[in-house]
Amino acid sequence: MLIGLWIRDVVLIEALDLSIGPGLTALTGETGAGKSIILDALGLATGARADAGLVRRGASQAAASAVFAPAPDHPVWDILEEKGLSYAKDEDLVLRRTLGADGRSRAFVNDQATSVGVLRELGEQLIEVHGQHETVGLLDSRTHRPLLDAYGSLGPMARTVAARWTDWRGARTRAEDLRAIVSRAAADAEELALRLSELDRLAPQPGEETALAEERALLGAAEKALSDIADARGAFEGLSNRLAQAVRALEHARTRALQAGAGEDAAAVTRLAAASAAVDRVFSEVQEAEAAVDLAAEAFDFRPDRLEKAEERLFELRGMARKLGVSVEELPTLRVRFADQLRAMESSEDDLKAAEAAVAAARTGYLAAAGELTQARRLAGERLAVAVESELAPLKLDKAKFRVAVEPLAEDKVGPAGQDRVAFEIATNPGAPFGDLGAIASGGELARFALALKASLAARAAGAQPLMIFDEVDQGVGGAVADAVGLRLKKLAASAQVLVVTHSPQVAARGDAHWRISKAGDGDRVRTAVEPLTEAEREEEIARMLAGAQITDAARAAARALMHA
Repeated sequence: MLIGLWIRDVVLIEALDLSIGPGLTALTGETGAGKSIILDALGLATGARADAGLVRRGASQAAASAVFAPAPDHPVWDILEEKGLSYAKDEDLVLRRTLGADGRSRAFVNDQATSVGVLRELGEQLIEVHGQHETVGLLDSRTHRPLLDAYGSLGPMARTVAARWTDWRGARTRAEDLRAIVSRAAADAEELALRLSELDRLAPQPGEETALAEERALLGAAEKALSDIADARGAFEGLSNRLAQAVRALEHARTRALQAGAGEDAAAVTRLAAASAAVDRVFSEVQEAEAAVDLAAEAFDFRPDRLEKAEERLFELRGMARKLGVSVEELPTLRVRFADQLRAMESSEDDLKAAEAAVAAARTGYLAAAGELTQARRLAGERLAVAVESELAPLKLDKAKFRVAVEPLAEDKVGPAGQDRVAFEIATNPGAPFGDLGAIASGGELARFALALKASLAARAAGAQPLMIFDEVDQGVGGAVADAVGLRLKKLAASAQVLVVTHSPQVAARGDAHWRISKAGDGDRVRTAVEPLTEAEREEEIARMLAGAQITDAARAAARALMHA
């Protein structure tokens, strides 16, 4: 709901602060008094197109602020969240805009700088304008489907369709991803299988390159090492025999000493025994050393073909690594990865079949839910057409016919809102084809038709209602038709806030509030003023609208009768 409008230096308005209440507010005044300036200022604050002509002569800039009190579930809060603008749902929403004499403008939401586009997006959710020159909202066929759904209380069905759409879209995305994998696999499988067969044949082992490099280095030095070992072995030749002879000789000497009568404790005997034992130890060590040298020679086990095979293996491993763009140490891991990829390619085809089955099931579920919603929309459209046509005759549109067209969309055009294009259509004369709402000839007819449609929707539509502005909806009608316009505006204002610019006393008399727009001053000092009227002032203003320049008692009596009808 709009609760306040603050205007500075807009055309003929120097300064104006208005408080706006619920229900129906009527704006009246002489032609040219500036009633449209109020709407221009409100449009300025809510992002409408504006030019420097709105700036009051002599002022540097024009400014307008509109203060709204949206419901907690109003869609404007989602827009603010999306745009990253701070807000509090328990506080007012202030839209403000300044327009310089050079045509440049600045936009603000709750004193936060933003773009005019954001103001316009918010304004489209907060205000509908129906008038001589424009009808904002109803002419946009994109609004027709949500209006019909709200009228028919089809929200639960629409949410089910949206959920089925999400399921279908998710299933299609998964199937497309798998299809891409399978497609790539078909192109890559042959090469991958070839690479894997090469790795299987090569059978690389972890740490193999290091071991082969060490072996090659050792085998490369083996021949020279064996020559050195042979020299060492040759140094031992005859040494064992001489040591054995030395031991026997010492033992013979010891035996002779004992035979000569020397005792075991004799110095010569003990020293010969010690010498014999020492030489014997050397003999044993020499034998062990010879065995160790022989073992060292065996360790080399040098065969020319071993070195050649080690070099060939190392060359193969490094060649494969270069071919695949990895290190030799990564080859075993790559072999496992290739095998896993081939298995995945084989299983992905099965997964794709399952995913395509899921897509088909999700599509069936979506189309079934969307089909039910289509039928419900057609029934709701028929009810709405009857309701609207019942409103047309009292508004002097009895020759017009209204229908709700619910037409199927191509499958590639369907979405979370269903499979229908919904459009409000009208035929202005008997036998004329139905067309969109813009086919109505005059702005007055269009505004009255919008009133009929909004009056029909108001009884059933749920959710936040925007401020509705009707600019001279009563143009060209009077008497009973003007009274019918006033009654329907009053009915509409029972569930929404309505502003009406009117020249009709029958319409003004239905207002919950009444503003009189007047122009005062002369020359460059002409100013537009807005006066909220008291009950007595309302009676006088409606009497003026009835009688003209000279207000009579009869006009006042007629005004009272209208106000209290």
